[in-house]
Amino acid sequence: MRQFMFQRKSVMALFLVMILSMVWMGCSTTVKERRGEPAKGEESGKYRAKYYHFEDVLVPAELKYKQKKSFVYETPQFKAGVLHFSKWWLDFESLIDFFTYHMEKDNWKLVNSFKGKESILNFSKPDKSCLIKITEKWYGTTEVEIRVGPLGEKKL
Repeated sequence: MRQFMFQRKSVMALFLVMILSMVWMGCSTTVKERRGEPAKGEESGKYRAKYYHFEDVLVPAELKYKQKKSFVYETPQFKAGVLHFSKWWLDFESLIDFFTYHMEKDNWKLVNSFKGKESILNFSKPDKSCLIKITEKWYGTTEVEIRVGPLGEKKL
């Protein structure tokens, strides 16, 4: 009986160490971007980033692309779509800084932003707009939704 209790405690301790190490590894990744590093390319310093479907919206490579929730519509005149990403244990503020910095480097103009538990960044270019919604979930996941579409034509 005593040996059974010792084995059970050993298994529980091992399980706890594994869980804590996974949490620690998840918390160690951030999206903090150093100012002055190049925006173009998949790798800038030690942080990687990637363009998904839109050549002027850079996304941190740490974010996991959710293909089943995303869609892109393309015609010869324009491309529009909604891209979904998520990541567990991500530095929320540095993600906002990342998008603000890199969107401006890709010639987007910040129109407005709403910051809170759910933050929204609105950007525009002469012919299109982009909305980035960043949401922190109570269980530790950060979700990012990027919406890109054309601006409506002006009627004369």
